[in-house]
Amino acid sequence: MLNSIIKKPGKLSAIALGSNIGDSYKILTAAIETLANTPGMKLEAQSSWYRTKPVGPPQPDYLNGCAIFRVQMSPHLLLETLLATEAKFGRVRQERWGARSLDLDLLLYDDLIIDTPQLQIPHPRMGSRAFVLIPLAEIAPHWVEPTSGSKIQNLVKEVDCADVVLFSTQ
Repeated sequence: MLNSIIKKPGKLSAIALGSNIGDSYKILTAAIETLANTPGMKLEAQSSWYRTKPVGPPQPDYLNGCAIFRVQMSPHLLLETLLATEAKFGRVRQERWGARSLDLDLLLYDDLIIDTPQLQIPHPRMGSRAFVLIPLAEIAPHWVEPTSGSKIQNLVKEVDCADVVLFSTQ
């Protein structure tokens, strides 16, 4: 899929989405719609949703997925947009890796590598997280993660995928 969308203007960006407080399915679908309607962002691809075990303190299971957006903004402005969207959906940062109504992570921004205190791209833990790699491999299997030089479809083979289950709305 990535090959079919790579020739258009703008930068491709991969975003991970997660929620485990409230009606996660409604929150995540509304968050995708909100981002897709944000000036400078165009939704190119969206993964299925997956039920996943939490990382961190005891808490409910998550609903996770990924989306690819074509963006007409800098990585830092995109991060600000994601943080503002989280806040709009009631995200309160109290506990590291704690439960949350909405979590939006900037995973990849074209083939850019950024390492600042405010922003790290690629996301520093994406390569070890099946709940990120499985949905990302569904929509962008051939995207090369720039620090490892590996395609997403190969990175997903290196993680334990046992706790990631396809979610059905039926």
